[in-house]
Amino acid sequence: MNGKPVIGVNADYRSARKDVPAFSFLAAGYVDSIQKAGGIPLVLPLLEEQDDLEHLLDLLDGVVLVGGADLDPRRDGYMLHPSVRPMDSRREDFDRMLTRCVAQRKLPVFGIGCGMQLINVMLGGTLHLHIPEDLPRALPHRDAIDPAHRHALEVELGSIMERVYGEGEIRVNSMHHMAIDDVAPGFAVTARCPDGVVEAIESTRDDWFAMGTQFHPQSHSASALDLRIFEEFMAGITGAAVVEVRMVA
Repeated sequence: MNGKPVIGVNADYRSARKDVPAFSFLAAGYVDSIQKAGGIPLVLPLLEEQDDLEHLLDLLDGVVLVGGADLDPRRDGYMLHPSVRPMDSRREDFDRMLTRCVAQRKLPVFGIGCGMQLINVMLGGTLHLHIPEDLPRALPHRDAIDPAHRHALEVELGSIMERVYGEGEIRVNSMHHMAIDDVAPGFAVTARCPDGVVEAIESTRDDWFAMGTQFHPQSHSASALDLRIFEEFMAGITGAAVVEVRMVA
């Protein structure tokens, strides 16, 4: 690879409302985190034609799937739970096409929040639609009053999450009510909340570097240490992480 990796980032979308026009937007934290980690962010427009998307993906070294509103469970054969607030259908149409193409190409991908959930369902996994009902003994994972709500994190040995956080007490932000239930084939859980809720996954396939976090390392409520997740993603793309592991061995 010559130069910095180019990372595609999907945008959020809001349809027109009364006198407010429709617009695409993206929280600056995603762009800032990619740049700080050594990548060049490229915001992806909500394309309708797959051929156009494939042409754009030829330019990319990796993709970050951003967080946002809820995935519509009806698209995966489930009923709409009253707590679900689906994202705009135009964004979800594009995000699903993007994820499908990324998986077919085995393009490196990092999903955050509903981005991780989308990777999971598109590859054959399932979701809890509302943690308070599906997992009544779980800790609170969203606080409507405190947007900086945090909980502890337990990481798996030998994972990217362990390389990021190491030993000691770990706390991450939490702002979700849906969560991964069955993990998609080819992926493993690499971090959980102490109550068992899945907080991170990684691909177990040798031919695809893919990872996801339920928490948001790009958010203003994230810690400085969380940025290292983006650095690990960049290292996985460029091969720097592989070199480091071999040197340690």
